[in-house]
Amino acid sequence: MDRLISQVSGPGGVSASGLNEPEAQGGPTRVLLALFIVALALRPQILAIGPLLPAIRGDLGISHGVAGLLGTIPVLCMGIFAPLGAVLAASTGSRLAAALCVLTIAGSGLLRAALPGTPALLITTVGIGVGMGVIGPILPAVVRRRAPGHPAAGTGAYVAGLIVGGTVAAAVAVQLVAGFGSWRASLAIISAAALVSLAGWWLLLPRDPGERRAVPTWPSLPWRRRLGWHLGLAFAFQSMLFYGSISWIAAVYVERGWTPVQAATLVAVLNGSGIVTGLSIPLWADRFGTRRRQLAASAVLAIAGILAITLGTTATPESAVALGAAIALGVGMGAFFPLVLTLPVDVGGSASDVASLSALMLLVGYALSSISPVLLGIVRDATGNFQVSLWLLVVVAGAMLPLSLTLSERRLRRAEVGGRGSAVTAPDDRMSA
Repeated sequence: MDRLISQVSGPGGVSASGLNEPEAQGGPTRVLLALFIVALALRPQILAIGPLLPAIRGDLGISHGVAGLLGTIPVLCMGIFAPLGAVLAASTGSRLAAALCVLTIAGSGLLRAALPGTPALLITTVGIGVGMGVIGPILPAVVRRRAPGHPAAGTGAYVAGLIVGGTVAAAVAVQLVAGFGSWRASLAIISAAALVSLAGWWLLLPRDPGERRAVPTWPSLPWRRRLGWHLGLAFAFQSMLFYGSISWIAAVYVERGWTPVQAATLVAVLNGSGIVTGLSIPLWADRFGTRRRQLAASAVLAIAGILAITLGTTATPESAVALGAAIALGVGMGAFFPLVLTLPVDVGGSASDVASLSALMLLVGYALSSISPVLLGIVRDATGNFQVSLWLLVVVAGAMLPLSLTLSERRLRRAEVGGRGSAVTAPDDRMSA
């Protein structure tokens, strides 16, 4: 794995920090902007589905459980195919590798909008998930190599892109149906927009002319490293809450008597409330507080938000309760996500260590969290309403708090390292209590 990721960086000399010097150049502002723009294309295909599920179910006549697969498949693929990010980047370079992933997402999305029938809908969703999964560990490695002095800012740049892209998609998906007459047209427009992000990434991220290629081989992940599993669990519970919420919150409120447009607007508020968080976290996360306290505070907000949604069965579209609950949940998840993504960058000793930890974290996290959308849909079919499904999300949110509180410097120092048996790099003060 170390050999593969080092080859992504190019043939230049390696600094004491483990970074390849040619890749570390290129201007941090330009790199951050490129990361933001490419990330705009990585979540609309998932977040637009939630508001469109009532229309999709009505058109295809599928159950809540089958509809939940549209959320589960991409998340599962993001875990299974995360290790392939190192393979693709080693053979093509990180710039081209990320571009190919976005092209796969856009192409699969366009096919999903065009091909008829439920099987085609699910198969093309797999293609979307593959593109999302492969690009997962590429972006943290780009941050580590090209913006080494700004780990939280680099992570926050692409996280902000994820949030903004997803929020816009959730907000306009139903409106596009009204304007163009079908959910397929809505998804086609959202898919085509990814090509704009692809062009921005290609033009903004500097190419390393000396970057060499490697023969693709399957990377070795740190399976025996406790730290990777701990981060994977923290990421998993956050992702369970996020993908379960964005898949079904709109349907929850439609079931409670809201119109599809009103429900979609609330989902957009939920996602949009994370924009400010995603943009502000990088400005202070490396300067104030500790990662453990930051994560714990985010978890508390998420718990309060999902609990208020669960209990607010009579909330109307004009209710401050529904709006406040959506904002609290969005801010809590919006803060937790970039913070947990920053952890591999915080504790990794080199770009290869960051990439291997990130790949394992994404694999474990997404594989476990992929059950959330389909499980919640199955529970809804079995119980006749969404209340039990919502209480399951409350339990998931509750698990985020103890996982956050156990991410102390002492625990990280005790983490075992598999593979070559190297010692864990001592974490910085941001991990302290």
